[in-house]
Amino acid sequence: MPFLFTIITLALTIGAVVDIVRREDSQVRFLPRLVWLIVVILLPLLGALLWFGLGRDYGDAGIAIPRLRRAPRTAPSTGTAAPPAPPRDIRTTEQQIADLDREIEEWRLREEIEKRKRDAGESGGEGL
Repeated sequence: MPFLFTIITLALTIGAVVDIVRREDSQVRFLPRLVWLIVVILLPLLGALLWFGLGRDYGDAGIAIPRLRRAPRTAPSTGTAAPPAPPRDIRTTEQQIADLDREIEEWRLREEIEKRKRDAGESGGEGL
């Protein structure tokens, strides 16, 4: 009798692994395929039963169980270049702080110039 139990467990596990590998991502529910494979391999009988009971999408047949919707995965197209990586700042922290200090000083000087222009315009052109 234990031999029969072992054969049934092995058959269910192999069947579940093959079924998981052959399914498309849109036909797998609740977990990604890789996680289902790990569950079925680590817990042979229980994992296979869970896969056939919960993880596999049977379409319109059977009991309607609410499904988690996932965006379909698309394979990367060949022949097109990958989008360029965003530019990386290679300056040190000290250089970045020095640049920020210069920028702050520049804005302060611009505001001072604008203020002097406004003051000169209000006083009738005297000043500068």
